Amino acid sequence: METIFVINDALKIIVGVSIFFVWVVRYSNIIEEFKQFQLPDWLRDMVGIFKLSFAVMIQSDLAQLVLIGTGGITLLMCATLFTHFRINTPYFKRLPSLSLMIICIMLFTVEYSLQ
Repeated sequence: METIFVINDALKIIVGVSIFFVWVVRYSNIIEEFKQFQLPDWLRDMVGIFKLSFAVMIQSDLAQLVLIGTGGITLLMCATLFTHFRINTPYFKRLPSLSLMIICIMLFTVEYSLQ
């Protein structure tokens, strides 16, 4: 059982670091992607605020916050994948969204089962 907690905590850190890296360190890439997808600036900013907020929630010890954070990121990743399919981007560009969505589903499942 302790192994599950260690893996769960590691996945939480991976999610937090990856979202921070993409939405803060490599923000210029996000700007370019949203322009390429012809999405408005306000949507980009709103998605960034939500993703960073959800990533912070995932780091919490409170199960309710973790569930909200993982559920929120899962929904955002579904929307991202839908956009990638709509734009018809190459499959390798869809992998980060898919992997983050799968990790968040796993975290959600574990957190929900522990309640």
